[in-house]
Parts: sequence; C-alpha cells; structure tokens
Amino acid sequence: MSEYKTEQPEDEIKPAVIISSEIPDSEYPAVPRTSYGLRVLQSLRRIIRAVDLHSRKLSMQHNITGPQLACLLAVNEHGPLTVSSLAREIHLSPSTIVGIIDRLEQKALVLRRRSSQDRRVINIEITSKGMELVSSAPSPLQETLAKALQGLPEIEQITIVSSLEKIVKLMEAEGIDAAPILVTGSLVNKLVDKKNKP
Repeated sequence: MSEYKTEQPEDEIKPAVIISSEIPDSEYPAVPRTSYGLRVLQSLRRIIRAVDLHSRKLSMQHNITGPQLACLLAVNEHGPLTVSSLAREIHLSPSTIVGIIDRLEQKALVLRRRSSQDRRVINIEITSKGMELVSSAPSPLQETLAKALQGLPEIEQITIVSSLEKIVKLMEAEGIDAAPILVTGSLVNKLVDKKNKP
C-alpha cells in the first residue's frame, strides 16, 4: 500500500473550485494543528460555504439551481426522458423530479411532450433556450468534485469515502435522506423562481 500525506498546511486547504473572493478562513484565528475536532469542523464549514457560494453563483448568473441544472444536463445529454428515467439518471425521487421539471418548464428551458409511439408516455425535452443555458452554465459542483476524485489513487478515494461516512455516523445523521447532489436548502428551490413572478 502506497503512503501518502493526510495532512497539509492550513494555507493549502482550499475548495475544489474557486468560486468567490470572500474573506478566506486564513484571516480567522488559526486552528491549532492538534485540535482535530476543530479542524474537522473548519473543513466541514469550508465545504458548506463552497456549496452555498456555487449555488448563489448559479442563481445570480443563470437563474437556476443545482438540481435544475443537473436535470437540464441529463435531458440535454440523453435526449427526451420520462420522469422516472430522469430520476434514475440523477438519483432523485420521481416526486422531486416533477417539482424541478415544473420550474424548468416555467422558465421555458424544457417542455413536456407525449410520445408519438405511446400517447400515455410523456417525455421531457430540452428547448433551444435550455440548450443555450447548458452551453453557458458551469458544471454542477458534484460533477467537478467527481472528476477530481477520479484523478486520485483508489486507496485515497476509499479513505475519503470512509472518513466522510464515519463523520455522518458520528453526527448521528445516517437516517437523513440525501441525494448525491451538492446544494444547500431544498432540492426544489423556490427562491430562484421568484424572479420569474410578475
């Protein structure tokens, strides 16, 4: 088993993607290197901030949420999809997908169309406006993270997964249902859509 460093200087710990010029944590009082609990909390705080800032960027620049973008990208990549197919593709429940699609349809980014082969089947299709947004919007944060993880040796990926799952267990959060999408707040976010109301 190859050895690798599990610690790095505080000033080298950075989010996977630089998405804001907000005040860095280095300007806060330094956390002692041996205060492992505080270091874990600080790392979790950085992750939460990175997700929140990315979500704000999507909202402000593209008027879309992370889950909405994930759905839009899936439909764009795989062509017309049913709600159940889309739910399987991005690992969300069909009921959640319906709410997300409602909002994408309100923004004219997708449309629902009955299948010509089976009128009982309704497919979700991307519009030309949706394609334009896909071409200009950044990748979802979870996609960027997944690509970065794939570049690590498998032993490091296993270690990261095991450590995070251990933290979930220590926080007694195992029973909390969560989709593999990095976003703060509700997956069916209504805040962004307020911009569209008259």
